[in-house]
Amino acid sequence: MLHRLNHPGPNLGSRMHSVVLSPGSPLPCDSLSVFVYRDLDGGALVREQPIFTTRAHVFQIDPSTKKNWVPASKQAVTVSYFYDVTRNSYRIISVDGAKVIINSTITPNMTFTKTSQKFGQWADSRANTVFGLGFSSEQQLTKFAEKFQEVKEAARLARDKSQEKTETSSNHSQASSVNGTDDEKASHVGPADTHLKSENDKLKIALTQSAANVKKWEVELQTLRESNARLTAALQESAASVEQWKRQFSLCREENDRLRNKIDELEEQCSEINREKERNTQLKQRIEELESEVREKETELNDLRKQSEIIPQLMSECEYVSEKLEAAERDNQNLEGKVRSLKTDIEESKYRQRHLKVELKSFLEVLDAKIDGLHDFRRGLSKLGADS
Repeated sequence: MLHRLNHPGPNLGSRMHSVVLSPGSPLPCDSLSVFVYRDLDGGALVREQPIFTTRAHVFQIDPSTKKNWVPASKQAVTVSYFYDVTRNSYRIISVDGAKVIINSTITPNMTFTKTSQKFGQWADSRANTVFGLGFSSEQQLTKFAEKFQEVKEAARLARDKSQEKTETSSNHSQASSVNGTDDEKASHVGPADTHLKSENDKLKIALTQSAANVKKWEVELQTLRESNARLTAALQESAASVEQWKRQFSLCREENDRLRNKIDELEEQCSEINREKERNTQLKQRIEELESEVREKETELNDLRKQSEIIPQLMSECEYVSEKLEAAERDNQNLEGKVRSLKTDIEESKYRQRHLKVELKSFLEVLDAKIDGLHDFRRGLSKLGADS
């Protein structure tokens, strides 16, 4: 049974809290926590202490494809190395809230691989998965990898020491068995065969040691083969993952280039549209200016027409004056005394008439010039409208 014992903190006083879990399951920990569980034989409580702690984003390989990474945590979580004093083993443990996302026992056959400046991975054959960690800096990744190598070497030394103890106890038991058998035979054999029996015992011990060494070497060879196979598999998985990332990067780069080209085409089209809008705006302004000029010319033309309507009245007045002049001449024939004054009036009237005719002629010439100019302007405006 596992319990978590929290050391008294500044706000906890001397109280302790315990949580019951199933055997072998890890608990979230910090620098003030240790894992405590009861031995399988029902002995005293033993502690599993953290020896290194960091924070990282946790990933696991997709079990269906064995290529893509699946996030195991929504944010950076605590990842710790734990050492079990009683079992002399090491584990990597990480908990996200109440969910255990990493519980990996480190063996000498494991390898931690750096796949990028801030990402590393290792394969756990017992959990049948591959764990990946994304760190916030390259220094954190380097420290974690160095600690992994250190813990892996410690696990290898612990395994070798355990094998040596097992072989030594096996040799002692075999030697005791052989000695017991020889002692029984010695009670039935005479003193003449004692030397031969002692030599035989020495040969048996040497043979036993040789067989134990051969067995040890076979175990080491098998371990090396398994380690080599796992390393090869991990290398192949890493190579496949790298190739996949390369393909994805190439596809992303091609997609990026395609989108950039599309953006350039759209920007060019937008520029052309803007230029066309500017040209249309300029044409509209020019048309408005021309329409304003046409309205001004039409106003001038109307004024000239109004002035031309006065000409018949002036002509009638001239005729009336002429008739008056004739009447005055007839009166002058009758009135000698009034002739001189009337002549003077007539001369002045003639002068005014001539002057008025000159002004009327010049006004008609100006009016003709204005009408001709207006016709030319209308023809130019019609031509401009046809061109646009």
